[in-house]
Amino acid sequence: MHITRNRPDTQAGPAENFTGAVWLDEVAGPGLPSRLRMFNVHFAPGAHTAWHTHPHGQVLHVLAGEGRVQREGGEVEVIRAGDTVWIEPDEWHWHGAGPGTFMTHLAAVEAADDGTTTCWGRHVDDADAYADTAH
Repeated sequence: MHITRNRPDTQAGPAENFTGAVWLDEVAGPGLPSRLRMFNVHFAPGAHTAWHTHPHGQVLHVLAGEGRVQREGGEVEVIRAGDTVWIEPDEWHWHGAGPGTFMTHLAAVEAADDGTTTCWGRHVDDADAYADTAH
């Protein structure tokens, strides 16, 4: 057993992968043989990821606020505190805060054998991200 008491500093989400103000706090990255990576991700209103995939999928659990998530070819879905989202392996998707709300979620992924956790793609068109979402 290992208890981590000192966490790495909060990191800003890099502009090549995120739109708007996003902050990442690493929760779990225990190293081999574990391939688990977990982050507490904080999105300012309107902030979101670029399109991306994960080799073994991803679990998102919304802790606070209201956000949006979309898989390629699907509709933009509203997600709220308490919701859990399972994203399939290699499924193109994006997620982030609502246009007028903060959103915080836990994001858990498993690294591939080569250590890769995410394949990043193009940025999301904000007009499409925040179109009518009456779900």
